[in-house]
Amino acid sequence: MSRVLFVVSSMHGGGAERVAALLCNHWVAEGHHVTLMPTFSGRGNCLYPLDERVRLDYLADRVGNRRQTLINKARRFTALRKAIRDIQPDVIVSFLTDVNVAAVLAAWGLKVPVVVSERTYPPALPLRRSLEALRRWVYPKATSVVVQTERGCSWLERYCPRAQGRVIPNPVFYPLPAGEPRLEPARIIPPPAKVILAVGRLGEEKGFAHLIQAFGELAPDRPDWHLVILGEGGERRQLETRRDGVGLSDRVHVPGRAGNPGDWYALADVYVMSSRFEGFPNTLLEAMAHGLPVVSFDCATGPAEILREGVDGYLVPPEQGAEGLSRALAVLMDDESTRKTMGHAATDVRERFSPERVMAAWDEVLGLHQDTGNV
Repeated sequence: MSRVLFVVSSMHGGGAERVAALLCNHWVAEGHHVTLMPTFSGRGNCLYPLDERVRLDYLADRVGNRRQTLINKARRFTALRKAIRDIQPDVIVSFLTDVNVAAVLAAWGLKVPVVVSERTYPPALPLRRSLEALRRWVYPKATSVVVQTERGCSWLERYCPRAQGRVIPNPVFYPLPAGEPRLEPARIIPPPAKVILAVGRLGEEKGFAHLIQAFGELAPDRPDWHLVILGEGGERRQLETRRDGVGLSDRVHVPGRAGNPGDWYALADVYVMSSRFEGFPNTLLEAMAHGLPVVSFDCATGPAEILREGVDGYLVPPEQGAEGLSRALAVLMDDESTRKTMGHAATDVRERFSPERVMAAWDEVLGLHQDTGNV
């Protein structure tokens, strides 16, 4: 039995946060003591289902002051180091660049292994120079740097050759646990409509404007199809304006974030990913686990390591834009047999990226040995 301290920026939305919750739930189920510590100065709430045995310890509660000032940044760092001393973890796990850097520095000299993880393809998200320099200096001092794809590992080898890189993809869980907020599909989608589903933060990197444009080209000739984009974010107003501008306010639905995505995957007929870049997209795995055929941009990184071209979906070169998405979607929308065949093949992700395989890889990297209880 080991003590694990999991440090992450926040728990109020995002793929990294969802995986953090799943990993914590796995480790407590294996008999380990797990503390999950969100470091966001504003604290926030945990939107993902957590096993009641996971101890949720907000760093903001330890600091007592949630203003974002230089003094409070120093206080948060001091509080994190004190938390490590108090909890006495056998291993620290950290997600996301800024938290990774803070975790390694806070554990400095305490002789606690620190495993950090990048959750997107790093070159896709340029950092400010100071954080870039710190990451390059700190990562070789981490026990391991976990990335999600081989392309990410190649980047790490070039960027920071002394760092100990490991590739661990995300696991897919099926069926998915449901949380809040619950959005009931039947209240939004009129039966017996067919549904193209997309899930993600409403930000420019998700490319939903391209998706709405692509659907707009297809919709007039396919009146029984609807598009649903689940998520929340800063581009909501722009997306709604684009939707209304092409006259699809009754067929393109942006209902917000759903804590019960499994219900939506079960309703949908096709899943689409229009992202400019990804890490290792959970939503793509989840959709395929639910038997959905997929159309995805072949973005950096993730889709090409999950989706098998022509077997369980179609990869669209990003330079083809909305037109490429439209062509690939039309094939699936117009051919029910292909949808069913590809959807059946897609469920192979349940085995290819099973929790057992992925968690075993994490256990190995962390040195968690259930049989001996040692790290």
